[in-house]
Amino acid sequence: MNASTCLRMLKNDPPDVDGAREVAQRMIRDGNRASEVIARLRTLFSKKRINVEPVDLNEAAREVIALLPGELQKNNVILKYEFGDRLPTVYGDRVQLQQVILNLIHNGSDAMISVNNRPRQLLIRTETDGKHVTLSVQDSGVGFSPEISERLFEPFFRTKQEGMGIGLSVSQSIIEAHHGRIWAVLNEVPGATFVFSIPKDAGNLAEQRTCAQ
Repeated sequence: MNASTCLRMLKNDPPDVDGAREVAQRMIRDGNRASEVIARLRTLFSKKRINVEPVDLNEAAREVIALLPGELQKNNVILKYEFGDRLPTVYGDRVQLQQVILNLIHNGSDAMISVNNRPRQLLIRTETDGKHVTLSVQDSGVGFSPEISERLFEPFFRTKQEGMGIGLSVSQSIIEAHHGRIWAVLNEVPGATFVFSIPKDAGNLAEQRTCAQ
């Protein structure tokens, strides 16, 4: 999409060089980010050392949100967020944790594609109980059947035709590698909420610096 936009700008008379340059820079940024994600996923599944660093989940979530305005607007998704104040720093792989956040946002957005009788609203929330930091993504979509709740994180299990069915499975592997857990619950109102929680004190994660699938 960015490449097509860039070409259109260059075909203008006169060419919109400044706009094309900005779009090209965006393409480079997103390409580098995609490269990082692929490299970190290869690290995850090959059980090699990962990059453990202090991570502010509020900041990490904001960076992910900044990548998505065009996609969310296209799907008529209203994104809101409630970030906890003074959220403790966690230790882990920043890019992998951002991949989980991105997966959950995509999952929530996809769950609302068929919704036309209410706002397509997505709420991202962070909070802490003092020992763990939690991030949740709540959608107003179609939810899921209680019968399949235990299968949601199985590899290649899909509730929609599109996609490969590995996003939630990869997310679970990443969160478990960070000594945390991930789960899903149905909302009292339409939709579902996906949540992950990781310990504030990474402890042996920081020492071992290794991920187990």
